[in-house]
Amino acid sequence: MRIEQDSLGKKKIPDGALWGIQVARALDNFPISGTPTNLELIYAYAQVKKACTQANMELGLLKPALAKPILKAIEEILSGKHDGQFVVDQYQAGAGTSTNMNLNEVIANLARQRRASRLISANDHVNMSQSTNDTYPSALRVAIVTAYDGLDANLKILEDSLKKKGTEFRSIIKSARTHLRDAVPITLGSEFAAYAKTISDFRFVLAQSRAALLVLGLGGSAVGTGLNTHPKYAALAIRHLNKNTGYAFKKAADLIESMQSQKQILQYASALKLAAVEISRIASDLRLLSSGPHTGFNEINLPAVQSGSSMMPGKVNPSILECVNMVCYRVIGAEAAVTQAVLGGQLNLNVNMPLMASELLHATNILSNVTRVMAQKCIRGISPNIERNKKHAYASSALATVLNPIFGYELMAELVTEMSGTGESLPEIILRKKLMTEKEFTKILDPRGMVY
Repeated sequence: MRIEQDSLGKKKIPDGALWGIQVARALDNFPISGTPTNLELIYAYAQVKKACTQANMELGLLKPALAKPILKAIEEILSGKHDGQFVVDQYQAGAGTSTNMNLNEVIANLARQRRASRLISANDHVNMSQSTNDTYPSALRVAIVTAYDGLDANLKILEDSLKKKGTEFRSIIKSARTHLRDAVPITLGSEFAAYAKTISDFRFVLAQSRAALLVLGLGGSAVGTGLNTHPKYAALAIRHLNKNTGYAFKKAADLIESMQSQKQILQYASALKLAAVEISRIASDLRLLSSGPHTGFNEINLPAVQSGSSMMPGKVNPSILECVNMVCYRVIGAEAAVTQAVLGGQLNLNVNMPLMASELLHATNILSNVTRVMAQKCIRGISPNIERNKKHAYASSALATVLNPIFGYELMAELVTEMSGTGESLPEIILRKKLMTEKEFTKILDPRGMVY
């Protein structure tokens, strides 16, 4: 053990720890979830620290003899070499100061090892021109923008898989359903194509929310005033950040407002919720369409991925889609937590950033992963039960809608009632009553002519 001291007193720190006394106090104070801060946030924060250090060195505020060991330490962190040193719980003191100091202390200790000197300070040098108030929300935005790329790529895989099935199933006639009751004929392909369009639409909404996150309050330091920063520092730090990450972040027009409001974070959470709601709806539809096989709709076959029961031999469940539903429910819940966190901001700072980070990064990752699995292990393997779909299309009483202009509503209502009593299909009743010839009703009642 080694002894470190701060304004609150002395504390023992394990010799192998690169973190210091502020992290040690956070470990004592917040043994909450047992889950440390998300590493994606740590890497994003390291990128912010790197850009800030480069800006300070370029402005002459930080001598190269100090800046270069700091930058080398940051590169080691970004390589994943020191992941185990980021130990602060995801639930911690407000604003994320403990996470910021976890970065500062680890970077400083690594830099000291390189320089063989105690001159490098976690606060004075690694944290120069910075406050948790501006760097934590900036780091969170960098982390979300980075995670978004993977999410959008997997959503595109899902969209393409559904679109392909829409083409494959375009000639398969079935009965539509409204109110969970028989409706007019439709093609199985048009249903899948509609699912693909839904995903395309909310991918656009997500992209818009991602664009809003490119605006950073970096350089505002405490409360957005830019106190203790060089006039050119903010723009220069963001320029370095963009060069290092390949993104196009820009400085907020009002740095004080950027500390007060986290509306862009809520906008992204809401877009994520929209995606989860629609994906879950599609998953539930597919579970209904595959229900049975003998007592349900049984219009499509889902690929079997595992045994469905520990006691019923041969039972196969829609396991992938069940997982999709559960993940979507979790993402929807994340939006509720973020809403409360955003509205809980007070005066010149929202201290609830660690909760926002925990919820949104987790939600983004699990939704990304489950959409990829849904596409690869479920959608791509779906096959249709063609005769079952055709039977349902012709058995639907909604076929009567097509004949309303010919025979009138009242007569068709009587025929539909008769269908229920006799169990005959509408074409069978029409033929028996000689209301049409077979050639006439085949032409008029061909469901293929009723769908686009």
